Amino acid sequence: DMPVVTIRFIEGRSQEKKDEIARRANEALSDVLQIPKNDTWIVFEDVAATDWYVGDATAAELRRKGLLAEGA
Repeated sequence: DMPVVTIRFIEGRSQEKKDEIARRANEALSDVLQIPKNDTWIVFEDVAATDWYVGDATAAELRRKGLLAEGA
């Protein structure tokens, strides 16, 4: 079995952050499942802030109003 991990974010995370998250997730899965690190697939999905809704407001709207942090 090859685990596939999908991580969705509101767009804007740096490649360095994604690299670190992928490394840590890969290490955890390898340790817990006792599988080679190359057996894990990690996929990042960047979603536009205008396409991500919290209730009936987009993340972009909430950010403009100061109700959602830029990194959220």
